[in-house]
Amino acid sequence: MDAIELCYLPATELRRLYIERALSPVEVTRAVLERIERLNPSLNAYVTVTADLALDQALTAERDYAAGRTDRPLLGVPVSIKDLSATRGIRTTRGSLLWKDWVPDFDAPFVERLSAAGAVMLGKTNTPELGWKGDSGNRVVGPTHNPWQHGRTAGGSSGGAGAAVAAGLGPLAQGSDGAGSIRIPSAFCGIFGLKPSFGLVPSYPPSAVESLSHIGPMTRTVRDAALFLQVTAGFDARDRLSLDPRVPDFVAACDGGVAGLRVAWSRDLGYAAVEPEVAEIAARAAATFADLGCAVEEINPGWEDPFPIIDLIWTTAMAGVFRDNFDQVREQLDPGLVRVIEAGQQVRGVDLAAAMQRRAQFADQVRQLMERYDLLLTPTLPTTAFAAGDDHPGEIAGRPVAYLGWTAFTYPFNLTGQPAATVPCGFTAAGLPVGLQIVGRLRDDATVLRAAAAFEEARPWAERRPPLD
Repeated sequence: MDAIELCYLPATELRRLYIERALSPVEVTRAVLERIERLNPSLNAYVTVTADLALDQALTAERDYAAGRTDRPLLGVPVSIKDLSATRGIRTTRGSLLWKDWVPDFDAPFVERLSAAGAVMLGKTNTPELGWKGDSGNRVVGPTHNPWQHGRTAGGSSGGAGAAVAAGLGPLAQGSDGAGSIRIPSAFCGIFGLKPSFGLVPSYPPSAVESLSHIGPMTRTVRDAALFLQVTAGFDARDRLSLDPRVPDFVAACDGGVAGLRVAWSRDLGYAAVEPEVAEIAARAAATFADLGCAVEEINPGWEDPFPIIDLIWTTAMAGVFRDNFDQVREQLDPGLVRVIEAGQQVRGVDLAAAMQRRAQFADQVRQLMERYDLLLTPTLPTTAFAAGDDHPGEIAGRPVAYLGWTAFTYPFNLTGQPAATVPCGFTAAGLPVGLQIVGRLRDDATVLRAAAAFEEARPWAERRPPLD
């Protein structure tokens, strides 16, 4: 097996080959690190590469396999961490000039769990400043480029993670998602991404948008994501909003098929502007669920666009972060983030309180819809990857868009906390990936994984790779 093939092996396959002693964790880690060294200068997926640490951990894993100690579920499997998440002794810039030299003295809870499971730490992946937008450009290292087309965005805010996984720079990547930040880059880069139910994977320190942010996996295969989730899910006292410790077997949940499920499909949720080519590709993908034995119904939920709700939460949260020092640091901040902060400063407390009440009402509307359906399908995004470094695409289907408002299919489910995944479902004529979003009932992550795995089996995507080699 050549080095490129090693870099594209799924985590589940790596584990099998390691246990059989047919493959070495050190060999795989070296191959991935060499690929990062070759491709990262162009892609800018990684902000920091921890090569020495990775090789040390891989050697430890190799010794464990040789001694028959094979029980740790990610032993010797390479993983990357988004540069918003704290990592002990490893620079964590948060995409900001203000934190560009921060080296935490602690690990986030999910990082501790990955380490305990034997994962090999490759480094930190690129993100915009404090994760504020759907592109990963920042003033520390610049934007991440899409592996499918240089000059296009890899998305955000977990754009470095999306590009890394798509380019074979590690099979497992951690993302976080406060309005679509796992699903946006996953869709733009043609990989699988899962925003788990809110609180399933504990978060510490808390995000500025604590009540919206979810931590989850970005991978090339569904079962790799399930393995990542299995390791990282469960209660942690540092996150008072994290869920209780009864974690189901997410890997086993991928089996069984979806025959008999009731599935709703909506091409625009009744309010979203969508590029016609994207809508048609996603519609054909949604029809696959009928072939798999589901009862599929096209619907218009009749919802009002909940963007004004999430806009108030996001802008006030960012304003809150810099309440006491904004005038002193504004010149060091991303100009787009400055505009968000300034908007948040104008919001009255009563308006934010009213938005939170509307949030609860919207969540109840979604709950009522999901009482009739097991799954809701939509396009993941209304457009394909725009220019790298831009804050947003400018317009979609002739309609002007701005800030987070262009992510019309993803942010609703941050408001509700439901699990939502994106699966690669095709390419445009220009060769850019399109994603199909699979939304489940609150805390029913197992059904979302099972549906994604069934779709993956019917329409496999992992063998299609960006034109990098």
